[in-house]
Amino acid sequence: MARKAWIEKEKRKQKTVKKYAELRKELKEKGDYIALSQLPRDASPTRLVNRCQVTGRRRAYIRRFQLSRITFRELASRGELPGVTKASW
Repeated sequence: MARKAWIEKEKRKQKTVKKYAELRKELKEKGDYIALSQLPRDASPTRLVNRCQVTGRRRAYIRRFQLSRITFRELASRGELPGVTKASW
């Protein structure tokens, strides 16, 4: 399980990105990269990290299900993910 501090930090980053989204867009259209660099670092959407909805793990994230590979495998083998079947040939 991810520590609560990490999860809260991600939430804070998401709020910051949302807050500065319009301003970043305007500055990029103008080409004012000096003013853009004056904004907080967390205002950049590339600093956001995808995390597993169940465990909070950031590595091996599957976007379609918003889960890590480990959690995905556990839920899929228990049959708790609709539309997911185990492949065999």
